[in-house]
Amino acid sequence: MFEPEADIWYKNLPQSGLGDLLAVNISVPGLSPLYPQVHCTASGDICQMTAGESEINAATSLTSLVLGSSSSACSSAQFDLHQTYFLAAGIAGVNPKLATLGGVALARFAVQVALQYEVDARELPTAAASPDDHGKKGNPNLTTGYLPYGGFAPSDYPTVLYGTEVLELNAALRDKAVDLARRGGAPLADSAQVAEHRARYAAAKPDGIYDAATRPPAVHACDVATSDVYYSGTLLSEAFENTTRVWTNQTEEKITYCMTAQEDVAVLEVLLRAHLWGLVDYARAIVLRTGSNFDRPPPGVSAYDHLRHSDQNGFDVAIENLYLAGSEIVRGIVTDWECTYKAGVQPTNYIGDVFGSLGGTPDFGPGSLFAGRGACADGNSGGGTAAGRRSMRWRRSGSAGAGRWK
Repeated sequence: MFEPEADIWYKNLPQSGLGDLLAVNISVPGLSPLYPQVHCTASGDICQMTAGESEINAATSLTSLVLGSSSSACSSAQFDLHQTYFLAAGIAGVNPKLATLGGVALARFAVQVALQYEVDARELPTAAASPDDHGKKGNPNLTTGYLPYGGFAPSDYPTVLYGTEVLELNAALRDKAVDLARRGGAPLADSAQVAEHRARYAAAKPDGIYDAATRPPAVHACDVATSDVYYSGTLLSEAFENTTRVWTNQTEEKITYCMTAQEDVAVLEVLLRAHLWGLVDYARAIVLRTGSNFDRPPPGVSAYDHLRHSDQNGFDVAIENLYLAGSEIVRGIVTDWECTYKAGVQPTNYIGDVFGSLGGTPDFGPGSLFAGRGACADGNSGGGTAAGRRSMRWRRSGSAGAGRWK
């Protein structure tokens, strides 16, 4: 997403036997003016682009790339992406309940957690009934200023859906990527300074809640929350833990939110729409994140001081582990191409968005807008207009109700 995450690949890949990413450099209209080229090995087997930070930069850059793979009367295709595996890789904030600085996460869900109403937490209502309580018995005991669209409490499911709330990836491919990332045998990068900082989480209460934070870096299968706002603090992080759990239809006891980032939902939404036009295969997308900073402070440190004054020393190990884990995934795909990856890894779970755009029925949210058939790029046989009307019915039926899909 930005220069340090790219430089580690340029520096190390030539020694890996996989090729030099700077052997071929291709300018693509619409990429970030800071990173205007796609870089490829001489064979063309592996290419890399830097999308730029934030949702808008990532979406714009990747859209430019995939449109550059489409031939038209005005342009010729620069890339053939039909069988390409996309590894979206970057550093991230990390949840100390599930992982630690330098830890590696490969996601099944990317959740756009800030796509909600927001009330300044200092202005939250009391539990007393309000003049217009929409049929509810008083305001809920709100613990966060974030409320899902159409909902009245953080535990409600959004009834106003934009379609990018949750993107689900191919779990079978994710699991293969986890195995590949672990197969190198050598431990992930770590440092004495990082170990010293993570040890501060051992004193957290209740006992053991942050045990994962105190351990050395490892590879995990867990999910990513995305937001352009770089948030920090226990209250916000726990609020978004809850958002991730509710929106992905997980149980009260299960938490899978372990990384915080900006770009992943934007990247996946571009790939989903490009899939509908036959330009890419969404089932070949992988999201990899490494923890460079904790999303909440250790005991005795304020959220502000943790964000602006604490040196967690996690940046360098996160960058290094981004390459150590990512390069093993790339190596596995390239070396086992003919036997495994050329044909694709068949998903065993639902993949796609909350609308059911790629077909099938989402395992989260109210169900498919397209009756399980998926959307059609031209809006005809997939029932695009009917789906739009159905979406509005969802809004009307949910906006005055409990805000939870049954």
